[in-house]
Amino acid sequence: MTRSIRVLSLYEGFFAGGARILHSDVVAGLTREGTQEHRVLSLTASARRDASLQWARDDTRYRRLRAAGVEIDAFDRVAGDRPIAPEDFTPTELDHAATLFAEADVILSLKEQPLSLVVALERAGMLPDVPLAACLHRSDPTHSGPALSWLADAAASGAVTATISCASSTAEAYARAGVHASEARVIDNGIDTRRFRPGTRAERRRIRAGLGIPETAAVILLAARFDAMKDPGLFLRAVAAHARRTPGAHYVLCGSGMTPENPAFRALRAGSGVGADVAVHALGLREDMPELYRIADVVALTSAFGEASPLCLVEGAASGAVPVTTDVGDAARVVAGFGLVTPRDVDAIALSWEEALAQRPTLRAAALAARSRLDRRRMIAEYGGAISGLLLRDALAA
Repeated sequence: MTRSIRVLSLYEGFFAGGARILHSDVVAGLTREGTQEHRVLSLTASARRDASLQWARDDTRYRRLRAAGVEIDAFDRVAGDRPIAPEDFTPTELDHAATLFAEADVILSLKEQPLSLVVALERAGMLPDVPLAACLHRSDPTHSGPALSWLADAAASGAVTATISCASSTAEAYARAGVHASEARVIDNGIDTRRFRPGTRAERRRIRAGLGIPETAAVILLAARFDAMKDPGLFLRAVAAHARRTPGAHYVLCGSGMTPENPAFRALRAGSGVGADVAVHALGLREDMPELYRIADVVALTSAFGEASPLCLVEGAASGAVPVTTDVGDAARVVAGFGLVTPRDVDAIALSWEEALAQRPTLRAAALAARSRLDRRRMIAEYGGAISGLLLRDALAA
């Protein structure tokens, strides 16, 4: 094939989340390389998430793709608590989708939720014969709701020809759940190490001063949306325990819904035992995550389920923070050598934060030494190879 490979990515919508960051990095990176021509179809134009309405056009991932020259189509819908079902699509939407599918050489689905569109097209006899890979980012697909059955059915019918998982735990979990595509790949996550880097002393002083954090105070950071999967209640209870043992520490929470304006967050904090005198900075959704990581001594993760290869751990580590995580997905493998793994127990988490602070010079040096293998350029190259491989295999089979 002498022309560029045409790739269509399906998004449920544009809203904050690690999977969207990763996939958008891949799409933008491969577009800039010029050997592939990428386009995106979003099933929604806005999203109601974590007590707020987020417009696609305002999303950082959306703007980054447009800046890279990626064309984005979006249905006039709002993403909510449940994915759009196959029977919900209108004839006009199916016609438009079928046209975009037919123009593509390869189709990628960002997670399983957009596959409702594939199921709808297949039921209507409108699905072109194009290789399609589902890009998977969970370690517990049973929390995907009806989308899991759409993926399993589409894989069984051959509509989904491959899966690309971001972690070994993801690939294994989906196989156990009955998803059996003809090809399964694992591509580890990668990050932009130019953005996520250690801060200079002057930078750290400036950023901390802007948040009212003393230069010498210990900072524990949770970068996560307000969701049961992330278990912010466990984090806050661990804050209460840690604050009793380490007076003067500051705790930063950022992510959609992590704000006092969210009544559920206020209620969770009120019941957590965190004293009024404890310095908790609930910042909500932020676009300056690299700066926040630079002031953190510890980047914490208290997730209960669903994680595969959490981005916050490697973003924090590449910025000089020590990751401390519960044992979810591939998290233990990801932080091996420069982070700590803790049981999902309040006192154990607080003690692990103390240990991380005590060992910070050694663990920080190990994390910074691992920056090259965390870089996203390796991930983008592997995705490029996987896409080319899908097209080649399809051509050989024909």
